[in-house]
Amino acid sequence: MGKQIGLLLGPSFFILLQFLTLDGLSSQAVTVIALAAWMVCWWITEAVSISVTALLPLVVFPLFDIMSMNEVGANYGSSIVFLFFGGFVLALALEKVNLHKRIALTIINKTGTTPNRVILGFMIATAFMSMWISNTASTVVMLPIALSVIQLLVQSDGVFTKKERHFSLSVMLGIAFSANAGGIATVIGTPPNSVLIGLLENEYNMEISFLKWMIIGLPFSVTMIGIIYFVLTRWMFPNKGIEFASSNALIEKKLSDLGPTSPQEKHVLRIFTITVFLWVFRTLINSFSPSLGLSDTMISVGCAIALFSIPHQFKKGVFILKWEDTSRLAWGILILFGGGLALAKGMSTTGIVALITDGIANANLNVLFTVSLLILLMLFMTELMSNVALVAVLAPVVAGIAIGLEIPLLYLLIPVTMASSCAFMLPMATPPNAIVFASGYVKVAQMARVGIFINLIAVALLILMYRFVIPLVF
Repeated sequence: MGKQIGLLLGPSFFILLQFLTLDGLSSQAVTVIALAAWMVCWWITEAVSISVTALLPLVVFPLFDIMSMNEVGANYGSSIVFLFFGGFVLALALEKVNLHKRIALTIINKTGTTPNRVILGFMIATAFMSMWISNTASTVVMLPIALSVIQLLVQSDGVFTKKERHFSLSVMLGIAFSANAGGIATVIGTPPNSVLIGLLENEYNMEISFLKWMIIGLPFSVTMIGIIYFVLTRWMFPNKGIEFASSNALIEKKLSDLGPTSPQEKHVLRIFTITVFLWVFRTLINSFSPSLGLSDTMISVGCAIALFSIPHQFKKGVFILKWEDTSRLAWGILILFGGGLALAKGMSTTGIVALITDGIANANLNVLFTVSLLILLMLFMTELMSNVALVAVLAPVVAGIAIGLEIPLLYLLIPVTMASSCAFMLPMATPPNAIVFASGYVKVAQMARVGIFINLIAVALLILMYRFVIPLVF
């Protein structure tokens, strides 16, 4: 019923808002606002696929003479779209050869067998994978391993004790929350990061390198994972007194089942290592050889080409990836990037962002209060709708607010964008939350009770980042 209502409401908003008159805004600007309302309605209700919704600017903007088809289409082929495409292909290769599973099991095996160490192992492994592959994929990999470990605790009567329930909850919530937090660490870890970088490049000619983002993102992710671990194991669900040495044997068995590291895995690991090295040291390499002009997108696409074109068995001509493998690639997310960038461009060219900028500049608002409110709103709104869609709509508006407040764009846009990935309260907020909820070990009330505290801690951390950390880096 909600989807049916949303399906009708979206175009209805678009039609009704055409009659809106606002001082300082042209009819074209009103059309952009109307289209944004239509897209937000469909994104929130998921009346149709969020990627299909992202195609609307391709029809509406040329039709209403806001931008030509070529101008709109250029956003869907932005360099940031190809940066993420390369990241998706790399993730595809890691998954195809099972290297991601070997990395995860190795991390868990190294952390130890006490309950809290097992929980920490699952969290570190999930977060590390989420830096490079999708949060959903990393959670799907970890869930069956976690379920196997949890099953070791089931007594002969099939009933969990309170301590065992606490352990199960901590493992499940730890995996979901670490997947969310881990993705913040890198540019390709979660789509909102790339939407922001695309907006900055397209509209403001500003670049954030892979390394610069990691300098901000990685410490935040590590801090959040530490806080989540403390909240789960020391406060909400303490599990002292559980002993299960057999868990180590289970992890070792799963590792041995994978067999020795295959030539395919070694091949992907080499390409993965070179790619990350180039991403991290790109600016240093460019300083020694400016003629190279390496960019994160060039490295990302180069990595993708290598996985398709460098055989791991030259004589047999066997490659890691074939084009058929891309049927599993998240093409819809790439389209979603383009739709968000097109909408941002429409807001900019029709004067909407300038109007917001002037309004904020004349309002004499307290800067710290406004920044805190924006972070809080973004974080709790992302509990109800797609975080990438939310950033696509709100990032241009937040940029206008930053200009109006006379603060550097990055100081405000980075913490607000990061807030969109800090959804820890509800199962529908992120795919990792939904996946662990579907396991049956977590109730909505339990997730919400833990998540509300972690959300508020995340807000406080992001405000501190705005105030003290980001100015040191940028």
